[in-house]
Amino acid sequence: MLLAALLCAFSAVADDEATELNCEVEVNHQKITNGSKDVFDELKTSITDYMNTTKWTNAVFSPNEKIYCKLMLTLSSWDDATGLMKGDLQIQSQRPVFNSAYTTAIINFKDNKVDFRFEPGQQLVFSELEMEDNLTAILNFWAYMIIAMDFDSFELNGGTPYYERAAQIVRLAQSSGESGWKAFEDNTNRSAVLSAFTDNGTSPIRQMLYDYHRMGLDQMVVTVDKGRSTITHTLENLAKIYDVAPLSVCLTMFKDAKLDELINIYSKANTTEKETVYEMLYQVYPSETSRLDQIKQTSN
Repeated sequence: MLLAALLCAFSAVADDEATELNCEVEVNHQKITNGSKDVFDELKTSITDYMNTTKWTNAVFSPNEKIYCKLMLTLSSWDDATGLMKGDLQIQSQRPVFNSAYTTAIINFKDNKVDFRFEPGQQLVFSELEMEDNLTAILNFWAYMIIAMDFDSFELNGGTPYYERAAQIVRLAQSSGESGWKAFEDNTNRSAVLSAFTDNGTSPIRQMLYDYHRMGLDQMVVTVDKGRSTITHTLENLAKIYDVAPLSVCLTMFKDAKLDELINIYSKANTTEKETVYEMLYQVYPSETSRLDQIKQTSN
């Protein structure tokens, strides 16, 4: 993906090939026993179409440059009289590593406060200026977070315009009274996720997105040791974030997306580098001792 091309403004392009996301959607309704189940199939189709046909940015994407992501909605309740659905949403996204068949996780996060109304025949309508409903607000927020973090991984602070759009969605939603949007409501809701990537104290996470992926993983195809060394250096940012915001959700998001990958990356590292990385990660994730121990146990 050439970032210069991505940033070209061709807002008139609106066909499916110009859209940004290749989004797979799952809707799990096993916990719901009331009413007709056709509504859940319709919900899945509506979300899939909405995510994949909405033009989220002015950037130009070819079909093979689309950002792969997956939304897994697990419903815990449904009021068939009002259409109110409650559950959680697992968000995953990936980006390719240059000159390889390998893809790396960017997001692997569960949004635990997903409440919305959906009824048969309902059309999901995109609007940049107002909040149509809570379902589209949630989808819009995560679409822009997926795009923002992906762009950050290719260019330093490249995702800034899309964090700004996510911020506009949060501002509109906070006045609606819907759950999952309030500032300081908890440290893992959508407001907290946005703050983790836009507040000055936790801003090193965006430097990490670029250094880890563009200067680290992408370079490992050319020289493994140099790329891995860059990743080792950028992990120092975790301690910076932890010192000012030990409960920041971005620390959890990084762990859930990257810890297993880090274990694999350092499987071929020398003992000194393994111990250095272990100590850095243990400082931030002391409850992950059993997983972190695998870094030291893997053979050279």
